[in-house]
Amino acid sequence: MMVIRDILSFFINLDEYLISLISVYGAWIYPVIFIVIFCETGLVVTPFLPGDSLIFVAGTLAANKLLYIWLLFFLLAAAAVLGDSANYWIGKKLGPKIFRSDTSKFFNKSNLIKANNFYEKYGGKTIIYARFIPIIRTFVPFVAGIGRMTYVRFLAYNIIGGILWVSIFLFGGYYFGQIPFVKDNLTLFVIAIIIISIIPAVIEYIRERRKN
Repeated sequence: MMVIRDILSFFINLDEYLISLISVYGAWIYPVIFIVIFCETGLVVTPFLPGDSLIFVAGTLAANKLLYIWLLFFLLAAAAVLGDSANYWIGKKLGPKIFRSDTSKFFNKSNLIKANNFYEKYGGKTIIYARFIPIIRTFVPFVAGIGRMTYVRFLAYNIIGGILWVSIFLFGGYYFGQIPFVKDNLTLFVIAIIIISIIPAVIEYIRERRKN
């Protein structure tokens, strides 16, 4: 419970933590943010890291002249694209080793073939949409790699999705962050972003439960 409480506290007070890091580390905050976004999108084991909220808060701080907006844009877009690419190649390399069994319920060759067919047909839309759903966006590139979706096709949608994702949240924070009401209630906006972000995943989970 203590760990969960600390994680929630970090997300809710993300703006305060980020301001403190800027005051302590100065320009080193840029590689820190880059690494967080890269890991959140690129490593299957770290889907809990802040993505949407971190980018939005970074935009609000740029609006207040604490960070440089265009440097953030190029860094975060690169982190998003490189993270998904790394995740894709991890899935592609580990997939054949994991999906060897013909009897395993999940990790069997038939599921690998299904994943491959699914991503060849619907992969582009899935990769772009998944960018806006926390946790889901961390697993989609991994499964795309396992499904043997061609990297050239994956990369095209990866770049489009990454730039769209970063642009919406970064510039949303930048322009809305200058509004006095947003400045005074930034914590509430961060909470709202987190809640809105997980709604699609919750809806999809409920639909699957009803089908079952």
